[in-house]
This record gives sequence, structure tokens and C-alpha cells, in this order.
Amino acid sequence: MLRSLTLSGLLLGLSATLPVQLVAQDSADWQRAFLNQYCIACHNDVTREANFTLQTIALDQVGHRLDEIGIWENVVLKLRAKEMPPPGMPRPDAPAYDRLAAWLETSLDDAAAASPNPGQPVVHRLNRAEYTNAIRDLLALEIDDREYLPADDSGYGFDNIGDVLTLSPSLLERYMIAAAKISQLAVGDPNLLPTVQTYEMRPTLLQSGRMSEEQPFGTRGGNTISHYFPLDGEYHVKIRLARTHANQIIGLVEPQDIEVRFDRSRIADYTVGGDGIINPWAAVMYASEYEQTADDHLELRLENIEAGAHSITVAFPEKRGMVEGILEPALSTASYEFAGDRDMPMALGSIEIYGPYNAAKPVSTPSRRKLFSCEPNGTITGDRACASKILSTLARNAFRRPVTDDDLSILLSFFASGEAEGGFERGIQRALRAILVDPEFLFRIERTPSDAMPSEAYQITDVELASRLSFFLWSSIPDEELLALAEQGKLSEPIVLRSQVARMLSDPRSSALIENFTGQWLYLRNLPGLTPDPDAFPEFDDNLREAFRRETEMFVESQIRNDNNVLELLTADYTFLNERLARHYGVSGVYGNHFRKIAFLDNQRGGLLGQGSILAATSYPNRTSPTLRGKWVLDNLLGAPPPPPPPNIPDLEDSDTISPRSVRERLEAHRTNPVCASCHSRMDPFGLALEPFDAIGGLRTHDGGELIDASATLPDGSSFTGLAGVRDYLLGSEERFVATLSKKLLTYALGRGLEDYDPPAVRRIVRTAAEDNYSWSSIVLGIVESVPFQMRRSQEP
Repeated sequence: MLRSLTLSGLLLGLSATLPVQLVAQDSADWQRAFLNQYCIACHNDVTREANFTLQTIALDQVGHRLDEIGIWENVVLKLRAKEMPPPGMPRPDAPAYDRLAAWLETSLDDAAAASPNPGQPVVHRLNRAEYTNAIRDLLALEIDDREYLPADDSGYGFDNIGDVLTLSPSLLERYMIAAAKISQLAVGDPNLLPTVQTYEMRPTLLQSGRMSEEQPFGTRGGNTISHYFPLDGEYHVKIRLARTHANQIIGLVEPQDIEVRFDRSRIADYTVGGDGIINPWAAVMYASEYEQTADDHLELRLENIEAGAHSITVAFPEKRGMVEGILEPALSTASYEFAGDRDMPMALGSIEIYGPYNAAKPVSTPSRRKLFSCEPNGTITGDRACASKILSTLARNAFRRPVTDDDLSILLSFFASGEAEGGFERGIQRALRAILVDPEFLFRIERTPSDAMPSEAYQITDVELASRLSFFLWSSIPDEELLALAEQGKLSEPIVLRSQVARMLSDPRSSALIENFTGQWLYLRNLPGLTPDPDAFPEFDDNLREAFRRETEMFVESQIRNDNNVLELLTADYTFLNERLARHYGVSGVYGNHFRKIAFLDNQRGGLLGQGSILAATSYPNRTSPTLRGKWVLDNLLGAPPPPPPPNIPDLEDSDTISPRSVRERLEAHRTNPVCASCHSRMDPFGLALEPFDAIGGLRTHDGGELIDASATLPDGSSFTGLAGVRDYLLGSEERFVATLSKKLLTYALGRGLEDYDPPAVRRIVRTAAEDNYSWSSIVLGIVESVPFQMRRSQEP
């Protein structure tokens, strides 16, 4: 111990007498002088702050010692963010920061190029979204994924991470049940029994009245659902109106019109309410039979329906002067029990579909057309040849690879057993069921070449590359063009690969990238669980919640489709609004449910940071949270997430229990605890600058009776004010923002968390994208052409 202290003291002393500024620029010792002067006071062999030391680490081995790569990458992050040394300690000037960071990055990148480590992804189970999309593309069959499979666990911010996509016995049973039902639907099994499918309106949705682009013009509320009718035949539809907790139908005081449409054509009209309604304020205790049964006659029979997906719309023709639905206070205050109030319009509760009755095997559906590429001729030879053709095509697409004789032999045995029981189509149905529970379909399996050496990095096959590409951009299986190129060994050719990436990004199926990547990166999937305090925000309703999500999805989709510079995510002075959201933002001249591109005439909004989806998802139900918003900026835009809070840290006190009333004042009191201040000093400034937006993204000037101060200062001395200031700060660190986006997108593309050996690939993606103005396509292509995407490492010995 004495020797260590003496050595540490000697090095610290040398750092004081030999400052980095005095070391020759071409000297090999300047890196050590920098570390001695600014770093080893904390990161030495004795104190080992943050559990690592830079005191005796070998600078000539940077990037070559596997156990030290993570340390150096962490140093690079701290240097680029200028987070170290901590405030109050001597700091180098900006050129010195950049010089050491650049030297370390070059050393690490050179070592990675000489000895690439692409990682070793685990066998990857299809998640719920991938399974659903695969069924759609394999069988031309749209299914409701929530009906068949549970939600998946997430890791590293995404639900397609192979390490967490386990397969329990109960989940395997769900897959087997799903395979049985899907195979029946695809074939059109005439033995299907009648069932009932109920489409419930969420409580907030039924009260607020859906403002949807799918609803007919001149109507309010209601809903449009898409239902798959499995067989030709008769179906019954039952409409249930919204009710109170006391089982009373809402809005019966005045007569209300209801219209029903099937595939956009009106098929029924009803009028409910009006005469005979008792005093609604006495309804809870003295509810009449009519108030509980007024919708019993809202039933209709659909005859001669052809199998396939059809839409059913229930809507209320709008009456002049009627408000657009009811806001959420009716759901949480005492007035809910009296929801028969004359001021509350009628709302849809649910749509129930019963059937099929008097059913027959469908003559033609998209699934049957895709499935039955030939017809049996009634001979043993002919039927087997047709079955072989059908099952070969199915298995090739489902397994995402050429089909072997063994594959076909097994499937034909399932076919034979089904055929003996119920004929040709029953045989195909049974073989299809076997395909849908086959590990080759449920898992993305990449095999190690037989001649690969232990721990060797090798190129994956073109067929495996096709699957990686399709699940990245489409969350689904490869299509015929992509798979054919892979089977020919042409997909990995640079020109061909680039052409396919461009084609796939322009394909409508790439909307899965927006829905699944953006939905998780930008927290859009958190919006359904958003429950703002209705007393604090009485204007919030489900239409606003839905508009939040739609705005951000359309905004990001427009960026990707137009191949914009990714920095426009921050700088765009436009967004997509409908009337409901425009009214919330204070934008005039926007009418109707249709979303359209709108330019902001001021600098109060713009880019992702001004959108209600993100501002609301990073707030508490009753107030804003600068800490949550700041943490979101650090993690999702700057790639520097703070560590989790230590245990037993007290919550921020309510404003009515202490004298400071604004969130800023309460946070300042909270930060008097040094343990809290170490992280809050990095997070809170970004959130404080966004305080002019309330907890549901509305503009405001005061908080707790105090005028909002939107200025903020970071520990490194950087200061900014308001959304524009945060945006300018991020643009001043544009490489960090692009690198963070690239890391998030690479994590999603690989289906695994990034490891210590991955940053060189990220830096290469960012440098290449910079040459193409940071366009979306350049980042996507950089990921597709990267070492971790195109290669794999074999098992260790």
C-alpha cells in the first residue's frame, strides 16, 4: 500500500511539473502528460474512481487489449462530452480535449479494423410485431397480434433484442394455438365454429369521441374497425353504447342518430334517446329500464358476406352546436356517476361481431390465392405434386432459405395425415400448421460454417443477410426479389445491396421501421398509458393522445421518405397537425380530422422537442418533470444517460407542502443534497429550458404562480434558454446527436445491445454519413454495410 501511494504521489507530482501544454506536439509522451495532469488524480491505482485506473494503463496498447477497450471508449465519451474533469478541477482547453479524443478514436478504430469483432448474436425469436408481419406477407392474412400473443419484454430500449426474447412453455403453447387458428383462417376451413369478437372502446376514447380520418365526413365519435370474416356466410353485428358505472347509457336526453357502414357503404340508420327519459340526475338510484336497454335493438344481420377483411364503421352524424365528445374529468370526478347529464352526447361502447352462420368454404380470398398456387386433379401423383409445389413455396418463404429434401419430406408426411382425414385442403392446412410452429420459422437461425476457427470473424451468407435486412427495415420476412438475389449469391455485391436498401426503404412495408423503431426510441408506445390529471388538464382527451402519436409518426416518416438530413429532426420549422392538435398548439386555420403539413411562423415550436408526444411522455400526470425531460435528452439525443438514482432518494416535494411553488425552485432545493446534484446538474438544465411547455405540451408562461425562467447552465459552463437554446446546443454537438441516433438504430437493426467493441463501427457510420449530409439513407446504408451487420464471430473454444 505504501509503495502504491508513493507511486501515485510521484505521478501526481510529475503532472504538476510537466503540464501537457509544455510537451512537444509530436512527442509520444503528450497523451501520458494529459492523463497525468487532468485524470489520474481520481483514476489512479489507489482510488480507482468509477472502478478504473488510467495511471499505469499502456498507451501503446490502446485497442489491442480486450479488457481495456471499454475503459478507453468510456474515456472518449467523457472527452467528447467534456464531462471530465469534474467541475472545480483544472480543465484542458477545447483543442486539447479534441486532440486526445481523436487520437484515442483513431487508435481504437485501427485496432478494430485489423482484428474485427462483429459480435455473436444469439438465436433470435420473432417478436410479436415480426410474427404478425410475417403472417401477413406469408399468407396475405392480417391478424390482431394482441389476440394471439402476449407483449414481448424489452432490452436496451427495444422489444426485438434476442437476449430477452425467450420461449417459455406457456408461450410455446400460445404459438401452437395461433398456428392452428391461422392455418384454419388461411385455408378457409368450413368446420370453423361461430365465435364472437368484441371490439371495445377505451374508456377515455368512448367519452372523448374519436376524431378519426377513417370516419365519414360530417360525423363525430364512433369508430372504424377492420374485422376478418373467415368464411362466406352470415354474420351478426351488435352495437353497444357507452355506459356509466351504474350501467346507464350516456346521452339519452335528446334523440341521437347513429349510422352504420360496411366497407364505407351505409347499411343502417338508428335513432336512440329522447321521449320517456326520466330526470338524469336521479338516474343512478332510479334508472329506468329504457336507460339500460335503449341499445338492445342496435343489431343487424349481414348476409352473403364474402370471406376476407372488411371494415365496419359506427358514427354519430354531427349536429350543429354539439361539442366534440366529453373530456376526461367525467371519468375521474364525482360527476361520472351522473354521466347521463343532458350536456353529454352519446358515445360508442363496443362493436360485437358474431358468426359465421350458414357458412361455406370461401371461393376466393387473398390467403387462398396466395396459398393455392395449383389445384389437385384427384390422382395420387397429381395431388402429391401439387402439394409439393405449395409446401415448397411456403417453406422457402417461411424459413427464409432454400428448402431441402428433408424439409419437404417432413411436410409431406403432415400433408398425408391431414389428407387421409379430410382431403387435400385439410392436408395443406395441417402441413401449414407444422410450418408455423417450426423453429426455422419462429427463430432467426444463423449457422456457423463448419470450417470456421474458434473466435473467428466471418461473413454471414447472403441468405442470412437477406433476413437481417428484411427484419431491420420491414420487421418481416424477405420478399421474392430479395430472397432470389440472396439465393443467387448476388445480394452482398455492393451495388446490388445499395439498390435493395433503396427499394426497401421506399416500400410501404418500411412503415414498420417508423412504427417499431420510432415508437420505442421516442417513447410513442408510452402514450396509451398516459393519464394526465383531469383536474389539472381538463382539456386532455383521447383525440389529443392519438394526435400526439400521429404527429410524431408522420413527422419522422416524412424525414425518412424525403431522405432529409437527420439534424432536421431538431431544426424543422414544420410539423403535421389536424384541427384538434392545432387548437392545442394555438395554431389557427386548421380544420377537420385530416393531418396536413403546417409551418410554424414563430420559434416557439419546431422539431421533436416541441412535439406534445415527447413533452407529455416525459412528464408526470399532474406536472412537468425537468428531470425526466433532461434524462430523455441525455439518453436519446446525446447518448450520455445518467446512472440510475441511488436507493432511498426522496421524491420532489409537492408545491403545497413547501414554500417554493415552481418546479425550478423545488428542484433547486432538491439539489442541495450533493448525492442528487451530481446527476441532476447534468439532467435538469435541459428540462428547465423546456419548462415553457406544460405536462401535456401546451405553452405557458407561469408555473405555481411564478413567471417561468427558461434559462439553464450545464456543469461545463454552457448556457442556453428555452427550446431554441436546447436545439442550438444539440446542433453544436451534431456529431454526438448523429452518433446517438446511429447507436439506437444499430441496436435495433442487430437485435442486441452494443458492446465495447462496437463504437468503431458507429464512428465509421457517422463519418460516412457526414459525406452525404447526414441523410437518413446514408445512415441506414452505413449500418447495413457495417462489420457487425454483415459479419459474425464464431464460438470461443
